[in-house]
This record gives sequence, structure tokens and C-alpha cells, in this order.
Amino acid sequence: MKSLIASLRGARTAVTALLVALATTAALGALAAPAHAAAPICEQYGTTVVQGTYVVQNNRWGTSAEQCVEATGSGFTLTRAEGSVPTDGAPKSYPSVFNGCHYTNCSPGTALPARVDTISSAPSSIAYSYVANAVYNASYDIWLDPQPRTDGVNRTEIMIWFNRVGPIQPIGSPVGTATVGGRVWEVWTGNNGGNDVISFLAPSAIPSWQFDIMDFVDATVARGMAQNSWYLTSVQAGFEPWQGGAGLAVGSFSSVIDTGGGTGGPENPEEPENPPAGACRVTYTANSWQTGFTADVKITNTGSAAVEDWELGFTLPSGQTVTQAWNATLTPATGAVTARGAAFNGLIPAGASQSFGFQGTHPGTFTEPQEFTLNGESCAVS
Repeated sequence: MKSLIASLRGARTAVTALLVALATTAALGALAAPAHAAAPICEQYGTTVVQGTYVVQNNRWGTSAEQCVEATGSGFTLTRAEGSVPTDGAPKSYPSVFNGCHYTNCSPGTALPARVDTISSAPSSIAYSYVANAVYNASYDIWLDPQPRTDGVNRTEIMIWFNRVGPIQPIGSPVGTATVGGRVWEVWTGNNGGNDVISFLAPSAIPSWQFDIMDFVDATVARGMAQNSWYLTSVQAGFEPWQGGAGLAVGSFSSVIDTGGGTGGPENPEEPENPPAGACRVTYTANSWQTGFTADVKITNTGSAAVEDWELGFTLPSGQTVTQAWNATLTPATGAVTARGAAFNGLIPAGASQSFGFQGTHPGTFTEPQEFTLNGESCAVS
């Protein structure tokens, strides 16, 4: 009997040891197994959400060749980009990440569409990773429309080219340069057959930047290609490849839309409609050449009440003459000038801005006005 019991105990010990060994092997195997990466998106218009806020899209609209993107924690990587298209035509795709609405696909919790004159600021940041063995641009797109559209093509597309590699060019033709967001850009305008396009090209590659997209919206409004009563429908950042493109990446992306201006007057009718002295700020951005110049003027109401029927006064330096203007009427053409808003932009809500622009001549040495008044009150200048 003792021999039988000893045998049973030995068998049980052996089984226990075997189970422990198997469990240990399984645990070690689990620890050694590689983590699974996010599945690539290869569907033509496949999408996914990143950061719980933005939509990454493959958007392979111009080619039948295979293309795949892989979402990361804060952006995406173009992992496969087969084929090529002629460089004198449209690109083959626009893999990108966006805030807003794109063909009825709206990003979670977005504040867009939003009327332009209710947006006090729209800070954004972007970080790109580039490759050399491809033909592409790195494009940040801003879409505007007279209606709060969530589907289809909008009226005006603003393209910010952070980088250009290869023999490609924007839609339309060059119309000069402009300083926007503290940087100098080559400006192109045109129409792609479906919408107007204004493109701002960086003179050299920009790998990352933090900026306010409203600076570009204001510059577009100042050129008469949009209006403050229109709607911002989406902002998008990605790449337009013509040839190749595998390895291109958006490392990080953020977009915030701050609203709070509104188009109505003061809620309390006893409040003054014009702000007290110092409750305004003027940003005067000029581009000059030989004996000519253009100026983009942004008026920001920093007060707590709306400004109606705004008039901006300033003195042009000696020898300067206004030859044409947009989004405002300027009189007289020299000396002490008053700019008056049009019917569609004559109201500046509290915390909001209006913009206008003009072209002129100068005697050979260009300087800018130093003082501005809004409805008779002095403004800060930035």
C-alpha cells in the first residue's frame, strides 16, 4: 500500500511540474510576443480617428495604384504609395488628418462649420516628416464656403505649402508675395474647375510650426476671395504626392477653433456700441517692390462691445498714393486716409476682427503708417 501511495504522489508531483513548466513557457511567450501595430488603412477613402478628436483619411482620389496610411498616436504615416501621375496635372491623393467636416464625415466634437466673423482665434500646430525620393507637397488646407456645408466642395480653398519637392506648382499663377503669420510667402491664385484656390508657398521647407489659421483666412478675405460672413468648414494637414511618397508623415497635429464673437450687437442696448480708447488693435502687413506696394490691414476689436459702421483713420507716409482697395473704401488717396467698411463687413463683434486691403505707389523708399484710430479712438499696433 505504501508503495502505491508513493507512486501516486510521484505521479501527481510530475503532473504539477509539467503544468508549471507549460504555464511558465506560455507566460514567457506572451512577454516575448511583439505588440501589434495599428492596422494600415488601404481602402481608397478609408478613415480612422486619432486623439479622439481628429480624422485620418487615406483619400486616394486620383489614382488606382495602392496606397496605405497607418495612424499613430497623434498623426499618421504614409506606409505605401505606389504609382505616379504627370507632374503637370493633379496629384494622385491627399492622405491627411482633419478637424471639421469632409464629405459628410465630421471629426468628433468639432466646432466646425463656424462663421468666420465669430472666430476669435484658431490656433493650430503641425509637425511634418519629409522624404527625398518622391515628388510631393506638404499642404495644410483651409476650406471656406458661403454656407455651413458639411458635404461636397467648398467655394474657396486656402493651401499652405510647407514644402515642395519636384517639378510641381500650385493651381493658377503667381500674384506676388505676402507676409502672413510673420513669414513671407509666395502667393498663387486660380481655380481648379470646382473652387477658387489661393496658395501660400514657403520659400524653404518648414518642418513644424505653431500658428493661427485666421491670419490666412484674413489675408484671403482681404484679397476678395472670401467674406467674413462665410463659414470655415474644415482644416486639413497632409501631403499631395505625384510620385512615390512612402515614409511621409504627420508626426503631430492640433487644431482649436475659438468662437465667441457673434454677428449681433450688444446684448444690453444701453452698452456703448463703440469701444473705449485702446480697445482695438491693428495689424498692418505690407509687401513692397520698387515703387509699388500692397497692404493687408486687420482690425481687431479688443473691447467688450461691438463696433458698428467702423472707420479706420491713418496717415500715409509722404509720397504714397492708394490706387485700389478691397473690402473697404479709402478716401482720400493720399495723406490722412479714412477706410470705411462695406455693408457685409461693417460690424466688428467684441473679440472679433475685420480685414481689408489696398494697393498703392510709393516714391522709392517704403515706410508704414505708425498710428491708427478706430472711430476716433487710438488703437494698439502689432
